[in-house]
Amino acid sequence: MTEQRQDLYFNLIDQLLRCPNGQEPEVLEAQPELLDAGLIQTMMEVATGFAHQGNQDGAQFLIHVARELSKGLGLYPDVSNKE
Repeated sequence: MTEQRQDLYFNLIDQLLRCPNGQEPEVLEAQPELLDAGLIQTMMEVATGFAHQGNQDGAQFLIHVARELSKGLGLYPDVSNKE
């Protein structure tokens, strides 16, 4: 991952954190070229940093968005149909 791409990920994460509640899908859809495993990895790294800094709400939000994005990209295992 290039430094430039990581900066784009950080900018997108910042937009997600600042957008009004419920507008996250629009923010993500506006930059489809950034929706990949690298973004999810970066979101998890930022969420971990938030958790260590005591920002539990920010961490939980990013983990939730990363999980939903993972599902949408087919990167999250679907365990609902398994026993």
